[in-house]
Parts: sequence; structure tokens; C-alpha cells
Amino acid sequence: MDSNFMKKPSKATITDIAKRVNMTTVTVSRALNRPEKVKKETLAQILEVARELNYVPNAFARNLKSRESRLFGLVTASLDNPFYGEVIKAITREAKRRDFSLMLFDTDGSAELEARAIDTLLSYQVAGIILSVVSDEDDYHPSYLPKLEMAGIPVVQIDRKLADAPFAGVYLDNQESGYRGISALLEQGHRHFLVVGGPERSNITLSRLAGIRRALDQYPEHTSLDVLHGDYTQGPAREAVSEYLARGKRPDAIFGLNLLITLGSLEAMRQHGVSRNDIQLFSIDQVPYAHLYGEPIPCISHDTYALGLSAINMLLKKIDDPQHVPADAVVKGQLQP
Repeated sequence: MDSNFMKKPSKATITDIAKRVNMTTVTVSRALNRPEKVKKETLAQILEVARELNYVPNAFARNLKSRESRLFGLVTASLDNPFYGEVIKAITREAKRRDFSLMLFDTDGSAELEARAIDTLLSYQVAGIILSVVSDEDDYHPSYLPKLEMAGIPVVQIDRKLADAPFAGVYLDNQESGYRGISALLEQGHRHFLVVGGPERSNITLSRLAGIRRALDQYPEHTSLDVLHGDYTQGPAREAVSEYLARGKRPDAIFGLNLLITLGSLEAMRQHGVSRNDIQLFSIDQVPYAHLYGEPIPCISHDTYALGLSAINMLLKKIDDPQHVPADAVVKGQLQP
């Protein structure tokens, strides 16, 4: 037998990539480790060659090829958001059933903490990662993404979709949720609305607003719409709505684009002595313990346990079969009057 067939294929190096793209090793190293410092065209060329050569960036990623890990990571943008409670419960239960252990990271909306979490998970040689990024804006391109791609670790996204990332995910049907929510308010006779959303360029907020505007455009009677932007937490929503109400504005209904935004809006209403008889409240996702402030708040509710279960099953299938190419999954909302 030819001895060449017995040799293991040599591992590609930064020097190999540099020769292929006709660039210096310094440029290639910078592209792989500090991609934000390199022109997009240069980065794309280097990454394409790195993939062709099956370049693996460091020792821990090489070890993934030969060692089976029973550990995976879950990175979330905020554990303060009750939205993640049932998601995490589903993921941990199914992981335990399959004899996997979980490392959980709360990035608290920080891109720096998110990058550290990814580096930590890579250093632990995890079998896979479930990722809810800090931002779903189109211009959010975290520096860890090329390293994560080249490590070859299965990744599944949840809720927030990272622009240009090659990983499948499980998401909510955001445009339809906005459409169904405002349609329910229109059926109740409301015509003048305040929508309180997340960041102005967040694709989740943009999609929910698109659904809202689609329903209003189809409605035969006159309607009006004001929009406030903040983030997906309670404090900024409270401050924005409080300032809005202080100007004497009184819409028929306030539509919060997530449960924390809705709670912040409710707090602002109480600060100004405005009751839910004066202004209707509506939420995307169920507001826990809302009955403590009166009647439950009507909403478009999503089965977040199903979202978590779909995500962990997608990840485990990819771990079991590296050749499997998962497709995005969508969790639809249900009207809860």
C-alpha cells in the first residue's frame, strides 16, 4: 500500500492561506482574529480560502474533531426577561435527558460580554451553542463570528437573528404577531395607537411594525399611529411613555412590542394616573402577574417552551449528524384576549 495513503492530511496554517491569497501573514492573522480591522472584500477572500483549506484556528478547535463533548452553551441577551424562562426550562430538560450539561451565559445586552462568552465556550470545547445575540440589527457584525464559523461547532440561533450568519435558528413570526395584535385592537373599536418598540433598527421591531402598518393600511376607517423606540427592557419604555403622556397625549391603546415594554408602559400610565379604562394595553407575549395590576393584559402569546425545545432538538440533530443542514423554524403566536 502506498505510504502516502497512511499519512494524515497536513493541517493548513496561516502561512498556507497567505500564500494562496497573496497577502502577508500579518494581514491574514488580523483578518482571522480582528476581522473588524480588515476591509470586507479582503476578509471575504481570506475566509473563503480558509474554508477551502479546512483551516482550524487553534488547538482547542482541532480537539473537537477527535473528542466527544457532552457540554453545550446557551448565550442569552438578558435573563431579566421572563421570555427566556420557559425557553431555558425546555432546553435544560431535553439536554439532561440526552446526558448533556449546560453552560449558561447572560450577556446583559453587552457585545463585549457576548464575545467573552463565545471565547469561553470555544475554550471548553463545547459540542454546540444556542445563541440569542445582543442585537439583530443589520450592521451588528461581532468579531467572533469568523472564528465561530471556522471552529465548525454546531450553532442554533433563537429569537434574534444575526445578520449574515450561516446558522439556522428558531424565531417568532414577528410580522404576523404585529398584524394580529393591532387587528384585535381595531375589532375592539380602537383607532388611535401608540406602539412602543425596541431599537429603531432592530429587525424584530421592524417586522412587528410592518405587520401593524399592513393591518392599518388595509383598514377602511381613519387611524393614527405614534411610535416610540427604546430597547427591549422596562426602564426605557417607562421613561418614553411617561414623557409622551406628560405632553397630554392620550391614544386609545398602547401596544408594547414585548412584555417588558408593556410593563414599562403600564408603570408610566400609573405614574400619570391613567387607568386601563382610559387607555387599553396590549402586548406581544404574555405579561406574567399582570393580574396584580388589574385584569390580565391581552396579548399575542408565543409558546416559548416549544421555541426552546425546537432549538435544542435542532442543535442535537446537528451534533449527531454533522452533515445535517437545518432550516429555520418559526413559532406562531396565539391571541390571548
